[in-house]
Amino acid sequence: MSIAMASRDMSGILNPKKVNNMKYLPLLPLLAIGACASIVNGTQQSLSVKTSPVDAQCTLKNSKGTWFVETPGSVTVQRSYGNLHVSCHKDDKLYGSQDVKSTTKPIAFGNVLFGGVIGAGVDIGNGAAYDYPNLIEVHMKPKGW
Repeated sequence: MSIAMASRDMSGILNPKKVNNMKYLPLLPLLAIGACASIVNGTQQSLSVKTSPVDAQCTLKNSKGTWFVETPGSVTVQRSYGNLHVSCHKDDKLYGSQDVKSTTKPIAFGNVLFGGVIGAGVDIGNGAAYDYPNLIEVHMKPKGW
């Protein structure tokens, strides 16, 4: 191999512009993962629960866990694709329950653009792509109604 041939082969490697661009290549996957986490608001959500009358004990349950709150009050739950079942009672005389529907956040669809299919899959799997209403009102009825 001649010296001219060797220098031509090395020219792409020794070109400062090409070397500088290559050092950022390992960061590309981190950008996709970072976009995934920043587009959605995490896997947990704070909710307020109200009943009439007040001072009821409520249990909130979905596929990710079970939480408890006394009304009126706030509780942080794990987001999930499935509904959130809310069951309340007061003095074993009044009861109320309802299923609160989980909705897909519109911004989660943008995750496909910024985080790719993998980013969207992660958010769907861990619940970050979903939301519950911020306020849940449970109507209480006397036992037996």
